[in-house]
Amino acid sequence: MTRALIIGGGVAGTITAIALHEAGHEPVVFEAYAHDSEGVGAFLTLAVNGLDALLPLGLKDVVRSAGFDSPRMSIGLGNGTRLAEFPLGGALPDGTVSQTVLRSDLYVALRDEAARRGIRVEYGKRLIGADQTNTHVTADFSDGSHADGDLLIGADGLRSRVRTIIDPDAPSPRYVPLLNTGGFAEGLDLPDEPGVLNMVFGKRVFFCHVVSTDGRVWWFANPARKTEPTAAELITLAGEKLRAELLHLVARDRTPAAEIIRATREIYPAWPTYDFPTVPVWHRGRMVIIGDAAHATSPAAGQGASMAIEDAVTLGKCLRDVPDIEHALSTYESLRRERVEAVVAAGKRNGEQKVIGPVGRVVRDFFIKRAFAKPSDEDPNAFMWNHRTDWDEKVAV
Repeated sequence: MTRALIIGGGVAGTITAIALHEAGHEPVVFEAYAHDSEGVGAFLTLAVNGLDALLPLGLKDVVRSAGFDSPRMSIGLGNGTRLAEFPLGGALPDGTVSQTVLRSDLYVALRDEAARRGIRVEYGKRLIGADQTNTHVTADFSDGSHADGDLLIGADGLRSRVRTIIDPDAPSPRYVPLLNTGGFAEGLDLPDEPGVLNMVFGKRVFFCHVVSTDGRVWWFANPARKTEPTAAELITLAGEKLRAELLHLVARDRTPAAEIIRATREIYPAWPTYDFPTVPVWHRGRMVIIGDAAHATSPAAGQGASMAIEDAVTLGKCLRDVPDIEHALSTYESLRRERVEAVVAAGKRNGEQKVIGPVGRVVRDFFIKRAFAKPSDEDPNAFMWNHRTDWDEKVAV
């Protein structure tokens, strides 16, 4: 039985622990924060490829219980024109469709399931260093404690410490010139079908809203920012100042965006968007990175959580079927790198349509209308959600 030290107790780390436990190994999760992340974070849409990967682990229904169905998306322009409505990634054979869920609720559902399976999680364990030999790894934490295992998995996100331990020359995340914000509006009676994501390329800002099953309106916006904001600038752009800026950005759009923003009690403080076009080194010896630590993608791809899930399940399969740990890690990378880098590139392309000035907007809107007037026979994003991860298929050694 392999003892795996998993750094990071978020979605990626927890699903990795469950996958390794299912494969017969001993995972231990180390989370930097002194408490779990219940109640923290915005919302996301989990695509069917991520849900499919969860099925053999017995997690699909766990995740579905935390969110609501999002079978379709609607695309429109700021002038009120609705261009098209189409399935959001199709459906699995049992009828399961993409799910919209609070990141916190997804985390809690997975955390509770991991605990039910007897997986150990230690909090307040911020990794500061790690060493390895031919037979084991040792993780060092800021509280002075240490942990030994057979391998170390970095599921520690965009600012991964494990990534820099594996490769001190690892690139920094690339700033995508967009901010993210959003919230939950109450007391509105919009004519939208619950679960359908309404995405609008506005005159000044990209805006998306979805009516949840309880009647609240969940929404996010992507204000453009050409230069990367400092932490101090982000602190000042919050609360009513952020609300005022958003209302200015949507003022010229003939959509319910302004009504939604006004009906939102608390707007999430803005945060920057980043991605990784490529991370040259994913593993060294008995250490490896997964999820955002290896391939953060712009939210414009809608695949961040699903990619982490696919990573976790694929890594679990490799460590189940490939006896040598280093060979298992290199096999995992060979199975994942091409796909995730293609998803990151797609997210970058999708995001670029949101970062356009007044003249560019006219051109963009023209080509968007033209594209939906004569849609292609093949959806360029279909490769993302048509992917399937077969847990029962043995990994070739």
